[in-house]
Amino acid sequence: MPYETYSSITVNVDEGIAAIEFHRPEKLNALNNAVMLDLQRAFGEISMDETIDAVVLSGEGNDAFSAGADITQYAGPAAEHDPYQKHRQDLFYEVYRAPLDCHAPTIAKIDGYCVGGGLILAMYCDMRVASESSQFGVPTANIGQIPTGGSTRRAVDLVGEAKAKELVFTAGYVDSAEAERIGLVNHAVPADELDEAVQGITTAIGDTGREAVKASKRAIDDATDAPDLESARAHEAELWWEQFATDERRDLVDEFNED
Repeated sequence: MPYETYSSITVNVDEGIAAIEFHRPEKLNALNNAVMLDLQRAFGEISMDETIDAVVLSGEGNDAFSAGADITQYAGPAAEHDPYQKHRQDLFYEVYRAPLDCHAPTIAKIDGYCVGGGLILAMYCDMRVASESSQFGVPTANIGQIPTGGSTRRAVDLVGEAKAKELVFTAGYVDSAEAERIGLVNHAVPADELDEAVQGITTAIGDTGREAVKASKRAIDDATDAPDLESARAHEAELWWEQFATDERRDLVDEFNED
């Protein structure tokens, strides 16, 4: 059965909202192979389910969304990891960006540490909502590595080159207030308001034209990757007409004009 046979995550779907939760609280929800492969399958199943209107990712407990990769899997000389680690990183890149490639909007609900690979995954979500006590960091330099998963470009897109470099070069942490200020998270809220804040976003998505939201996500994502403004505009025009031809557009316009 879909959304059931995972070893390290759960996926619950209710009224068009898919909630994915990591279940390694004793390891601060670190992203080991089992978690990443479960995520790969979960997003594969979600991609085939057009009834999904939004996806919310979270970590079990209030200590961490995810403290990143399981560092034990990086121990030893490079020769012992070649070519395994190269193949692993290629696979993980596809998993990290699965929330961005998903047809439905994705939201990272962050409570606690959001670090390293956990932050990479969160950055690939469309939106991030965090409790005020959450901490964010990219401490890869502390273990002699650089960020992976295409995160260097993604970080620059979100917070700008200078701030991305500061986060990586210093291996330091920022709190939710600073993360919100620099655009790393959309909202920083008290912990007891986190569920309500995320639900407010998913409810608002559900109250709009759902096909229009998904088409808008495609347009914005494609514009971000487009080589120039004209290319972005041309594809946006194609998507605009595609959405214009839907029954959803016709019905919502008629409903608006009747009010």
